[in-house]
This record gives sequence, C-alpha cells and structure tokens, in this order.
Amino acid sequence: MRNNVLWGAVLCFVAAVSWGAMFPVAHAAFKHIDPFYFTIIRYGAVTILLVAMLLWKEGKQAFRFEGKGLPLWFFGTMAFTVYNLFIFWGEDLLGEPGVMVASINESLMPMISIVIVWMLYKKRPHSFTLACVIVALIGAVFVITKGDIQSFLSATDNLIPSILIFLAVVGWVIYTMGGSKFSDWSVLRYSTLSCLLGTITAGVVVAVATLIGYVSVPTEEEITATAPHLLFMILFPGLIALLGWNIGVSILSPINALLFINFVPVTTLLVSIFQGYNVTLFDILGTVFIILSLVANNLFVRLQKKKYLPSTQPRLRQRAS
Repeated sequence: MRNNVLWGAVLCFVAAVSWGAMFPVAHAAFKHIDPFYFTIIRYGAVTILLVAMLLWKEGKQAFRFEGKGLPLWFFGTMAFTVYNLFIFWGEDLLGEPGVMVASINESLMPMISIVIVWMLYKKRPHSFTLACVIVALIGAVFVITKGDIQSFLSATDNLIPSILIFLAVVGWVIYTMGGSKFSDWSVLRYSTLSCLLGTITAGVVVAVATLIGYVSVPTEEEITATAPHLLFMILFPGLIALLGWNIGVSILSPINALLFINFVPVTTLLVSIFQGYNVTLFDILGTVFIILSLVANNLFVRLQKKKYLPSTQPRLRQRAS
C-alpha cells in the first residue's frame, strides 16, 4: 500500500512538473502559430499514440463505449476541448503575463474540486486537508506575485482571457473527478477514449474558427518553427502527463492528487529563472509553503489510515474465526 501511494505521488508530481513547463514552451510557440492549431496538432498526435497503445494492449474490444459514450464524451470535452483550447487561448490573449496567470489559476484546482464535491455530494473535507490546500494556494500566490498583490491583479485586467483560463481549469477538475465513473476500465482505456472524443470536439471547434476567419491553417514554415515545442508538448505534458496523472489519481483520489497541481506554478517559475529571472525571498517562501503543505497532508492521510486499521482488525479476526 505504501509503495502504491508513493508511486501515485511520483506520477502526479511528474505530470504537474510537465504541465508547469508547458506554459513557457507554449508561449514561445505562439510567436509562430496560433493556440488553436497548436492544441489540435499536439493532441491529434497524442490521440494517435494512445489509440495505437490501446489497440496493441487491449484489442479492438476496448474501443466499445458500453453505454458510457455520452459521459465519456462530456468528460473528454471538458479536458481536451475546454481545458486545452481555453487555457492556451487565454494565455495567448494575455501575452507575456498569461504564462504566470495560467499557472496560478491551475493552483486553484484543489479549491475548485473541494467546492464541487461540497456542492454536489455534501461532503465537507477534513479541516486539515482544507488548511493544506489554503496554505499551498498562499504559497503559489507568493511565488507568482513576489508579495506584490497589485501587480498580480494588474496581470489579470483582461476579463475575457481570465475567464477562459478559469473555465479551462474547471474543465480539468471535472475531467479528473469523472475518472471515478470509469473505475472498471483501465487507465489507458479511459485516457484514450476520452482523449479521442474530446479531441474530435476540439477539431470541430477549430474547423469552425477557421471557417469564420478567426484563425488560419498554419503554413509548413510555421509548423517547422514550432516542431521542437510540439514534440515536447506531445511527449511530456501530453502523453506521459496524461497517463501518469490518471494513474496517480486512481491511487491517491482526486482531491489528494490535485494538491500536486501547486507544483505547476513552481515549475513555471523555475523555467523563468533558467531564462534569467532573479529569485526573491517570496519565491523561496512560496515554494516552501507549497512543499510543506503537500508533505503535511500526505503524513496526515497516513496517520488517519493507521488509526483506522487497528479498529478494524478485531472485526476481521472475528469473521475469520
């Protein structure tokens, strides 16, 4: 059990770090290509890879929807249309500040998931877990704002892009929570079919945007210029992060897994440092807050399990006898 929890934590961490790196990479790519075609090319390739993997591992029968086509399409659309299109669209509209605005919005995922669970299922989270989420959020704000809240607020002056990014984050939370409805399927199967349906929907949106003249089909030169960015986005934030995240969520539960999203803005910041950014006290303090909250919640979950196990052992022995 302990090894499973550790493995789930590692997978969620790798996914979060990959997603944190994707924002500066995407921003560089948007100098050559629009976010619509960047997204559809990226996840079109990811879909092909996933379909090939599922066909090889589970066969043709794994592509049957088994009466779950509508919810599968809905959750896939939330992730691969709403999240992937909207977050990069909003980032591109905001320009340079959009890189960090997208990252900090991702750190709101635990809070959003708690509100959704609270509203739909009337399940109030444990106060300690709630406190950890809040501390992690404060740390993420420190990292992004460097203690200057006014600068942070001024980076989100453009209302429409900010709404697009927020809706994108909500979409990914819904997708993450929706995985529990497909617990009898393998992670690869859920990831592949949801990605396939969601990417088809995104393709329709991109086609409409092209027909009305909002975006144009990229040229060969534009695709060549963004090839390194696309390769990174396909392999790491796309294929590896998607599968790793869904496996990690199945092990840790959605709310615990979403705590790792706080590593997204930290990774974005580290990439910025590599590009010549000066580290401040608030950068260090925020990072410490995020890491401590994750470690504290993990230890709390383990202690809760230890408290529960002894109380169930006598009952198990009685049943055995």
